[in-house]
Amino acid sequence: MSLTSMLSKLRSRATDVRRSYVRFTSRFVPAIRVGSEILGVLSFVASLACITVLLLYFGFEHTPGQISAIRNGLHTCQVIFIVEIIYNLALRRRFVLAENRAIKWIVDIVLLLTLLPLLYPRPEHPWIPQLASVLYSNAFLFSALAAYAVVDICYGVLRLLGKRTNPSLILSVSFLVFIFIGSFLLMMPRCTIAGIDYVDALFVSTSAVCITGLTPVDVATTFTPAGLVVMAVLIQAGGLGVMTFTSFFALFFSGNTSIYSQLVMRDIVQTKTINSLLPTLLYIFSVTIMVELIGAVAIVLTIHGTLGMSLQEELFFAGFHSLSAFCNAGFSHLEGGLSNPLLLHSNQIIYVIVTVLVIAGGIGFPTLDNIRQAIGAWWGRTWRRIWHMPLKPRRLHIYSVNTKLVLVTYFSITVVSTLLFLLFEYGHSLAPFDWGDKIIQAWFNSSVPRSSGFASINPAGFQYTTLLMFLMLMWIGGASQSTAGGIKVNTFVTMLLNIRAIVLGRDTVTAFHRSIAVGSIRRAHAMAAVSILSIFIVCITLVALEPQLPLLPLIYEAFSGLFTVGSSLGVTPLLSDASKLLLCGAMFLGRVGIISLLVGVVGVHTDPPCRLPSASIIIN
Repeated sequence: MSLTSMLSKLRSRATDVRRSYVRFTSRFVPAIRVGSEILGVLSFVASLACITVLLLYFGFEHTPGQISAIRNGLHTCQVIFIVEIIYNLALRRRFVLAENRAIKWIVDIVLLLTLLPLLYPRPEHPWIPQLASVLYSNAFLFSALAAYAVVDICYGVLRLLGKRTNPSLILSVSFLVFIFIGSFLLMMPRCTIAGIDYVDALFVSTSAVCITGLTPVDVATTFTPAGLVVMAVLIQAGGLGVMTFTSFFALFFSGNTSIYSQLVMRDIVQTKTINSLLPTLLYIFSVTIMVELIGAVAIVLTIHGTLGMSLQEELFFAGFHSLSAFCNAGFSHLEGGLSNPLLLHSNQIIYVIVTVLVIAGGIGFPTLDNIRQAIGAWWGRTWRRIWHMPLKPRRLHIYSVNTKLVLVTYFSITVVSTLLFLLFEYGHSLAPFDWGDKIIQAWFNSSVPRSSGFASINPAGFQYTTLLMFLMLMWIGGASQSTAGGIKVNTFVTMLLNIRAIVLGRDTVTAFHRSIAVGSIRRAHAMAAVSILSIFIVCITLVALEPQLPLLPLIYEAFSGLFTVGSSLGVTPLLSDASKLLLCGAMFLGRVGIISLLVGVVGVHTDPPCRLPSASIIIN
């Protein structure tokens, strides 16, 4: 048989195989899709199991038998992942080519490379020894499994969004999942120095995810560097918002998703269009990382050589505190926190840096985005003037009404609270400081009660008038869509504008030549009313559970927990387990929003089609 005839037969056989493949994939499309969905569910469960097993492996000491069982579990997850990849590539090639992004392709290829040790034993004399050392190592296997599991979990989040589930309920459940995962991580022996009770671990995890800062244990003497890293991840996820945190990676890793899931994420992130969803998520992440890096560098330059730390310890200190400040979490692993004498009686610049980071996180991502747009427009016009290029028409209202209200209200409250703190504490807690340090300490200590929870001076030593002012600041908090807590300055200023309209006898509420939507006014008053009712319930319950403790510290603790502030008068370690669980619930409600949680549970009910007769209620 000639070579030409052999090649002809091979081409004919290949054509027949291709046609059979096309007929099979076309005829059994529904069955193939069902098989892919089943494998997707199995892969998602395997991803969760894989992450859990890896955490158990690195977090605990194990016997040889336990290590063997862990390896078998990881190999089972590996097989499930590989089967899903090969199945989709073989039977759903068009779908995979259309949906997968570059990073998804990378993790898929890397995971397929882990087949090599399963199929071929390690050669005694490999061609490339360095490559063989990598491919046949446990580090490569564990890294590949962890990367694939993380990507698969993120993709599963967006698949969940496409199931028509209420966004508010998904948001609340996602926080709960992170809280419980974090509590078990903090229980790992490698995360603590001498162990920790589960209730305390749950409390710290809730405080970290809800970016509160309350803690019943001393962070400096309880957690190892591994535990601090876990806390940092929980704080970052909670500060960005768990759904924002996971959905960014899901969109970035896994490509396009359903229209419904993108609409849900648009409502959570507060973007105007679907097209701006991924850019907005990317902007939130880039701004967060950039601000935290700049803050960390500034802190390192400020504290270098003053705390008796090595350079590595100083870098970790700076990174942790910059993240904690921008996320308004208020955690510190330094002994005594920011009231440590080595900080308090040395360079005061660190308090300026931390305050700026707290404010940057507290004014909200929409405001930061609007400021970025304004700076970009100014720079564009300046650049055109420099090069004598024709100017584009100036945008009439470059700052939104929301941005103007947030900036004016936030900084007005900051100035007033700083001046009042100076007035109340000038001859009291501020007495040991000179005039310049008094101003810095007044600015810092009057800014942190808005949500961050740091303290350079023990609040237990403040005047009662100062503590009452702090309760008011806790209730107001920061801006909407920010890392701060409270009812938000947007809510507060909307209520003030409504009061002004009522006093002036106006039918509409206006600000900056714009009328405020009735829905916004109703929501603002509802949030304020629910917050007042909730704080009364938490205060009464906490006082009933702790009759032996003083009243004011308990009320202060309740405000700090519900409005995710993190400041305390020193009673947190003295609370019973029941009180700690109560504050865990309060921190969770304060972070996800009571109104949002109620909407998620009850659902949205539209008005009846007919208009009911109106009735006037006597309000006097």
